[in-house]
Amino acid sequence: MEKQQQQEQSNLDRDRQYCELCGKMENLLKCGRCRSSFYCSKEHQKQHWKKHKLSCKEADQAQSAVQRVEQQPPTTQPQQLQPGDKASGKAGVKKTHPAQADSPQTTQTEASGDDGSNNNNATPNGQTSSSPQKLATDYIVPCMNKHGICVVDNFLGAETGQAILDNVKSLYKTGRFTDGQLVSQKSDSTKDIRGDKITWIEGREAGCEKIRFLMGRMDDLIRHCNGKLGNYTINGRTKAMVACYPGNGTGYVRHVDNPNGDGRCVTCIYYLNKDWNAKEHGGLLRIFPEGKAQFADIEPKFDRLLLFWSDRRNPHEVQPAFSTRYAITVWYFDADERARAKEKYLTGEKGVKVELNKPSDPS
Repeated sequence: MEKQQQQEQSNLDRDRQYCELCGKMENLLKCGRCRSSFYCSKEHQKQHWKKHKLSCKEADQAQSAVQRVEQQPPTTQPQQLQPGDKASGKAGVKKTHPAQADSPQTTQTEASGDDGSNNNNATPNGQTSSSPQKLATDYIVPCMNKHGICVVDNFLGAETGQAILDNVKSLYKTGRFTDGQLVSQKSDSTKDIRGDKITWIEGREAGCEKIRFLMGRMDDLIRHCNGKLGNYTINGRTKAMVACYPGNGTGYVRHVDNPNGDGRCVTCIYYLNKDWNAKEHGGLLRIFPEGKAQFADIEPKFDRLLLFWSDRRNPHEVQPAFSTRYAITVWYFDADERARAKEKYLTGEKGVKVELNKPSDPS
């Protein structure tokens, strides 16, 4: 019974990835009493306590029935936040010195490197990933279906990530990047809306071998997820959009990737920014999940993979970046929606744009 309870708690911990108050997904701390809710800071826990205390007490009572818990008697104030579980992944409450709450661990999962190894293959909440299939089925599918947003850290490993960054920097120096364009806006207003410079890569171009490898690993993940992500059947993707925000305070205002049903169902972004500090460098991707009061802030950290639904469920913005910010984005197509979009486009129905890129088959 205790083992089952620990497994259930581990699964719950893995799925809860937002600060209960602000929706932030970075450096989360567990509630020290119920251990089933997360906050980005002690201050946000205190602000949310009036709403959280009832469910916190219920979870506390449920846990005490199956395991011995050392804790203070219930009070009208929230107890000390504790960092997420260490690599062992064991559930339960342990005594923690208050100073430890200032050094939280992230709840995002970590993927193994391209050689299948990882110096820290076990994540703070106990989840491990040794293959694209395991990462896809055990983490990405349930996370996407519940939240519509999924973050994977250390996706390819430092060495491969650096090689991809070298490809991107060399590509940028060639002058092939152009101003990012908008489908529904006039060109003279584009720079006020998005300030990135982009180029489209198929993967076979000279000097883009590692970018091609990244695209292949993305395809592997999607292939293992296919048929399990919502009701989608994914049968293709775009080329890779390599983007650079030059670091002059430009960003991209709030928008939706696929507002008109062009076929794109999953947005997949890989970040390449070493030692990124959002307080200093800005450049956060802020997502506003439909129907939720919270938003999710994603730092564009090196070797981080982000996936989210491409449609109106996830409006998002890139906040002004004050340091050079690189990212590679691929969009995956749902077969039925893409076919309908093409038919509408060919019959001349207004408001339909499908000329994004010729899709590539991920299989």
